[in-house]
Order: sequence, then C-alpha cells, then structure tokens
Amino acid sequence: MNVLRVWAPQARSVAVQIGGRRLAMDKAGESARGWWRVEAAEIVAGADYAYIIDGSEPPLPDPRSAWQPHGVHGPSRLVDHGAFAWTDRDFTPAPLADAIIYELHVGTFTPRGTFDSAIARLDHLAELGITHIELMPVAQFAGVRGWGYDGVDLFAPHHAYGGPAGLKRLVNACHGKGLAVLLDVVYNHFGPSGNYLPRFGPYLTDRYATPWGSAVNFDGRGSDEVRRLVCDNALAWMRDYHLDGLRLDAIHAIMDASPMHVVEQLAAETAQLAAHSGRRLVLIAEDDRNDPRLVTPAARGGWGLDAQWNEDFHHALHSALTGENSGYYADFGSLGHLAKSLRHAYVYDGQYSVYRGRRQGRSAAGLAGHNFVGCLQNHDQVGNRARGERSSQLMSGGRLRIGAAMVITAPFVPMLFAGEEWGAATPFQYFTDHQEPDLARAVSEGRKREFAAFGWNPAEIPDPQDPATFHRSKLDWSEPNREPHKSLLKWYRDLVRLRAETPELRDGDFQRVEVSYDEQARWLVMTRVPITVALNLGQETRRLPIAPVHSHCLLMASDPQVALRSGTVELPPDSVAVISPARAQR
Repeated sequence: MNVLRVWAPQARSVAVQIGGRRLAMDKAGESARGWWRVEAAEIVAGADYAYIIDGSEPPLPDPRSAWQPHGVHGPSRLVDHGAFAWTDRDFTPAPLADAIIYELHVGTFTPRGTFDSAIARLDHLAELGITHIELMPVAQFAGVRGWGYDGVDLFAPHHAYGGPAGLKRLVNACHGKGLAVLLDVVYNHFGPSGNYLPRFGPYLTDRYATPWGSAVNFDGRGSDEVRRLVCDNALAWMRDYHLDGLRLDAIHAIMDASPMHVVEQLAAETAQLAAHSGRRLVLIAEDDRNDPRLVTPAARGGWGLDAQWNEDFHHALHSALTGENSGYYADFGSLGHLAKSLRHAYVYDGQYSVYRGRRQGRSAAGLAGHNFVGCLQNHDQVGNRARGERSSQLMSGGRLRIGAAMVITAPFVPMLFAGEEWGAATPFQYFTDHQEPDLARAVSEGRKREFAAFGWNPAEIPDPQDPATFHRSKLDWSEPNREPHKSLLKWYRDLVRLRAETPELRDGDFQRVEVSYDEQARWLVMTRVPITVALNLGQETRRLPIAPVHSHCLLMASDPQVALRSGTVELPPDSVAVISPARAQR
C-alpha cells in the first residue's frame, strides 16, 4: 500500500493526517489532472487518515474512502481487500432469465440490522427459491439508520451495518447458499450531510438540478475524474466485494449531455470486467422514461444494460388490485393496462400520459421479458406512501395471492420486497438519522408538508427522525410461522417452484403471451403455454373459458371453491387459478 492519492484540482496545498503525523502531498507527475500523492510507511491497512485542503480544519475524509468507522464526518480507514478469505470460487449466479430477485433493507431485515445478522436468514430465502438478493444502498450515509439513498462515501459500506468485512462475509455466505447479490447504488446525487466532495473539486454542478439537490457534474469541466469516481466505484463493488451486479437508482436524474452517457460508459466497463474475470455481472436500471434503448445491446445502438424496473407493470397491477387512482396511478386502473404490460412491457409507449401532461415512452418491440423486472411491491412503492403500508394492509388475502401469481408467472424477472412473501404486517416507512438539528427539522417538516398536500393529517404522518419509525419498520420473523402468513408463504413457495420447473415461464418471449379480459366483469386470463393463469377481481363468481377444452388440470388455486368444468374455470370473487394441460404434470 504505502501510497495515497487524492484528486483536488483547485487546491493550492494538500496534506494528509495519518499516524499522528501531518504529511504534505505533492503533484509530482500528475499536476495536469489535479491529483496529489504521498508515500509513507504509515500508509498501511487499518490506519486512519484524513485530508487537509489549503490548511483548513477539520481534516476531511477521503472522497474514495473504503471505510468510515466513525461515520461520515470522521477519518477514513485504509482497507486491504486482498486479506479476506473468500470461499466462493465455484459460485456462478443464475442468469436473469431464471432469476427471482428479493429486495431487502439491511437495517430492517433483522432485529440487529447488520450484514452478519442477515446471514442467519439466508436459508429462508434459499428455501423460498430466491436466486438473487438486492441490497438497498449500503454506501456510508449520515447517522446509523436510513434508507441509504443519501450516501456520501460511495466506496465505504455503512459502518452501522458492519463495514467492509461484514459485507464481504454476507456476500460470501450468500454465494455459499447459491444466492447472487446485487447492490443498489446511487449516482444521481449525494446526500446533504457529510458531503465534502465540493471541498476537493468540481464534483457538483449548478447547470442542472435534481429533486434531491445539486446534480453531479458528469459533462462539465473536470468531469472526467467525476465519471471515473462513479465507474471505479461500480467496478470496485463487483471486484472487491464479489457482488454479482448493481441496480442503478433513478438514472433519469443523471444529467449528462456527453456523447457517451456515463451509464453507457459504466455498462461497457462492466462488460469488460465480466469478460476479464469470467463472471456473470448484471446492471439493472431504474428509469421512468420508458426508454427501451437503455436495455438494447450496445451492438444495436443501445446502452447495453441488462434490465430495467418495469414501473408500468407495477402501477397497472397495483391499481387493478387496489382501485387507487391518484398521483401516477391516474394513468392506470383498467385491466386493459395490465394486459398490455403483460404483452408489450410498457403500457405507455408513445401515448399521452394524464399524470405527466405529455406523451410518454416508446415501443419495447424486440426486447425480451427478462429485460424487465416486475413486482407487486418495492421499497419506493411501499415506503413512499405516507404511512408506509404494504400490500398486505391494502388488499384482501385473495388479492395478495392474485398479485403474487401475476408477478411470478409474468414474462418479466420477478422481484419480491422483503416480507412480501408472508404478507408482513409491519410497515416500511421512511426513516432518517440526521444529526444536524436544522436538517433534521427540515426533513421532518418537509415530509409532513408533502403528504398534507394530498389530504393527509400531518399528525398521522410518521416522523422520519423518530427512532420508533425505524423500529416499527423491522420485519417480525415470528409471523411466517403463524396464520395467515404461513399459508401465504406456502403460496409464494409453490409459485416460485412452478416457475423454476416450467421453462416457458422463464423464456421472456412476449410473442407467446396471450391475454384476454373483460373490463366490466373484471376478469383476466393469461396463457403462456402450457400455463394458464385466470383471475377474477369482480364481485360475482365467474366461469371463464380456457383452451384447449379437454386437457387441463388445476395446478394451484387461491380459493378451494375454484373448479374446472368442461373447458372452463369457475372462479369466486378475488381468486386466481393456475392451470396446465395434464401432460405437463411432473
């Protein structure tokens, strides 16, 4: 190790405080790019250090810090990534086409809320049939509790979760159980607390703005090194922590007018790492533009990402099951919307959006189902509700089973949100731990104003800064062992097993998806030969036609009154049936 480097192109002097000494840094050989360096015996793994820019105090953490053991305002600590004893040499992740993703928040997944405590629950995920877990952001953020989307030290796993060694132990254990690990990363903004990057260089720009504050400088003067920070960070997660891929948060808010967008650059560099390492690495985007170019291969002029979250499918399914029609749900609500998403991915592929007041999207023709991730719940759709209600608080047990069946048999890559599989009764609310009184107060008051504008009583909106908001969001692991949670968990397990045993459910071929529905009677039938899924959201028992007439048998039903009768299926209200030709039985 013995060498430290830092980019500070506008600084007149830079020093590092390490091992009780203050060492001046120099620009030797790198002055044109703004890099400073120093070599010293004290620069070893485990040493704490911080930078002094132009003599100002207090010393600042490293923009590329690998570990912040004392939080965002403390010194950085050097890490030897080669010291960890990995045992996952023979692990190969399942391809996305075969994947079942499980999104979880480390802090609320277990009572202790650490990387190590999560390891004890991996058998539950393996038995469920999960192939990939997706961690909400773990890059160091302010305080000890939070969603992670206000990170400021991109390379440093959150100290309260267990730091670098804890994350490596979790990933290694996941691989030992046959589980791949994806990480949610945030490159569209930095958090408001502990963000010292502007002290070092032009990391931010006022030429654009994001909903969360200043935009990152990806295309202005000095942006080459800002782009390198992000790309190097992404590669480091996959290289140093053996992560199997990344979920890129809100890339529509990454402002970049460069000839090659930074996300496109990141996709190309990830492909290079995969080729050189022989590993299967994936990038999944969150983007609200319904733009298929993101997941179109680079050879066909696209950005080359592997998949994107399909928000249209979620919105269409959620609004059909709940009847909600406010906010962005105003664009959804009909079974026709759900049917279109099942057959074409996007509902809005050039149509006028009432919510946006303009046309939205373009056709996804030529793409496969495994280019899209579909879900009934995720952290955004639960946690950004005023009270953080899960689907289990918004729907009947029958509709929960309908939602699960649609997600897991749809042509997309299914994703579950932690606790969804047993209908967790605990909410997932928005929580923070800002230490600055003014910032803490602004966050709490801003949350109340935001939802009061939608008619909510401010007194009923949980305070993000209240520790109780965080603690009530923790999963209750006693629930899966008792009803009604136990039966719902079995339903999910059976559906996941069916998907794993039925190649046609994993082929992602939109051309093989057939959907019929009756908007007024509120029923829908989806066929992905040999599987037919029939659901009834109406208030009366319905007899629905299925074909071929004489060779079907019932695989799964959410209600014991579901029955096959001479080429039809009879469904009570709020029920779903999964049907297959007899010859497909195993």
